[in-house]
Amino acid sequence: MLDVNLHPFPTLLTARLTMRELNFDDADALFTLRTDPDVLKYIDINQPKAIEAVYDWIKMILGIHEKNEGVMWALSLQGSTEMIGSIGIWNINKQHHRAEVGYMLSPLHQGKGFMQEALNEAIAYAFGHINLHSVEANLNPDNIASINLLERCGFVREACFKENYNYKGTFVDSAVYSLITTKK
Repeated sequence: MLDVNLHPFPTLLTARLTMRELNFDDADALFTLRTDPDVLKYIDINQPKAIEAVYDWIKMILGIHEKNEGVMWALSLQGSTEMIGSIGIWNINKQHHRAEVGYMLSPLHQGKGFMQEALNEAIAYAFGHINLHSVEANLNPDNIASINLLERCGFVREACFKENYNYKGTFVDSAVYSLITTKK
């Protein structure tokens, strides 16, 4: 059984990003991200109707971290505290040493390699610190940008499930991509 300890919070640095703990100062940026139609084109989340819902979501995320059940990083450009996106490792399966990864990024910062930096760093943390054996991403197979990102980071397609997901009232396929650690 995997022994997970995510404390203290793991602040990480990439060439251009600070991956830091989400906090209540991020609420406005998070509200913008979680209500942006471009960001949510392939992400099925409950859109907040008011900023209070974002505060509740932040509390939930902080609670997940507190219980060592996952970690969510706010992404900021180095030298800035403004949140431009997020990436998280969650649904940690301690028996099978497996977890999920998910991410979102402001459209103003997409296509510049920021999420590739963040994903590579999050994966290094997942394999090196959490000692996971594999990390998976579940996504809409029409999300070509996300598929390309995952493949650039070494993920391979494991499965595609037909019409197994009700997305905004329509049953859609879902794809599972996975990366297995190279350390044995």
